[in-house]
Amino acid sequence: MHKIYDMSRGDHSQGGKRSGKSKKKSFEPSRAPIKKTVKQPKKTSNSDEIRLNKFVANSGVCSRREADLYIQTGSVWVNGKPVTEMGYKVKLTDEVKFDGRLITPEQKEYILLNKPKGFVTTTSPEKTKTVMHLVANASKARLKPVGRLERNTTGLLLFTNDVDLEKKLTHHKSEVRKIFHVELNRNLKFEDLEKISKGVKLEIGFIQVDEISYIDGASKSEIGVQLQSSKNNVIHKLFEHFNYDVIKLDRVIFGGLTKKDLPRSHWRKLTEQEVINLKML
Repeated sequence: MHKIYDMSRGDHSQGGKRSGKSKKKSFEPSRAPIKKTVKQPKKTSNSDEIRLNKFVANSGVCSRREADLYIQTGSVWVNGKPVTEMGYKVKLTDEVKFDGRLITPEQKEYILLNKPKGFVTTTSPEKTKTVMHLVANASKARLKPVGRLERNTTGLLLFTNDVDLEKKLTHHKSEVRKIFHVELNRNLKFEDLEKISKGVKLEIGFIQVDEISYIDGASKSEIGVQLQSSKNNVIHKLFEHFNYDVIKLDRVIFGGLTKKDLPRSHWRKLTEQEVINLKML
């Protein structure tokens, strides 16, 4: 589907003889000259220190806002002691534990995978064939898939350790454009296409697609669907409502990211501009 400033200054005033008539000598004791002090700028914190909540968030376990809550409840320990002080700063060399587990801040990573069939979208180590195996060499960071694709659904799947972005993209009110190439077991009737385009009430809620059309140059069983819903397995449920079976399902666009030059089972890192674009959604 193709429609789809520093203010500290020295005041070096110089002394001099007073002009004018001389005055009576005073019997007051002489006073030592008062030295004017120069206000020093505030010391800045060491460049290798960061706020504890940022340290925790950068480790990939939660967002910075959530980190504040965990710190308040004593779940975060620094060098063997619980820290509940807001704004507390730590060095990168400090030992920080979250719920008893040692954590380290990580550089944000963004990996795009063209998922093949047969892989489960989970981070569980108990599964033997998961999408995590496909991106195992992509980064040393603890990546997490953004949303999920069913075992036999192929196409674009984003991974990151950026908790804030992951939550933003998977929020039920997020407006992330997704385009799927759908292949059905039989031709889609035009009247059913029209019904779907107007929205369909399912058990999982009302599903409104942004656009639906036949794929140019293909049979009427191949459909392009654009929608923003983050509900699981929504495409299958949508067509099953009209008694169609989804034979193949491929996510070809996700939030402006495409499969261009990314073969099946391969991954690549997002460019800086692509990351910026996602954060602006």
